[in-house]
Amino acid sequence: MTLYKNKYRIESTRCKNWNYTSNGYYFVTICTHNREYFFGEVEGNEMYLSAIGEIAAEEWHKTAQIRPNVELDEWIVMPNHIHGIIIIKNQPIETFSRIEIETFHRNVSTSRLKSDSLGAIIGQFKSVCTKRIREAGFSNFGWQTRFYDHIIREQTSLENIRKYIVNNPMKWELDRHNDTNLYI
Repeated sequence: MTLYKNKYRIESTRCKNWNYTSNGYYFVTICTHNREYFFGEVEGNEMYLSAIGEIAAEEWHKTAQIRPNVELDEWIVMPNHIHGIIIIKNQPIETFSRIEIETFHRNVSTSRLKSDSLGAIIGQFKSVCTKRIREAGFSNFGWQTRFYDHIIREQTSLENIRKYIVNNPMKWELDRHNDTNLYI
């Protein structure tokens, strides 16, 4: 933590030299507060959503429907977290390649969330979910303050992350007691 105007503040975990409104593939993990199992449970390698999990899945799916610049790739709701690949397309893009992604690598400030940025998208998702979940009578629901992100820069990484997401329920018994395994 650093001091800013004589107050402690938590440093951003985002890549300092990346514009999070840039075209790209982003892997995100969003966890519940204290990693509580709000979204359902895994039984027999299958994820079964609770009422709260259904709301989270509906709102995740709506993310691409209400934002013309966003597409969703592979994603899954797990008992205490959500994994997903978000594709941001704010500028025309023809192919997914390392050269193209690096073209958008800029030195920009991350002090304010920009509309259509990854942070704004996740923040809006969390806000809408929280409102709907609490209106449904689950007043103790909450999210972790931050979320994990990984900028996907090559096809091999994209394929590995897709497999990780799809196989997440099958590996739940290994992951459920190991917080470090919530991320790739």
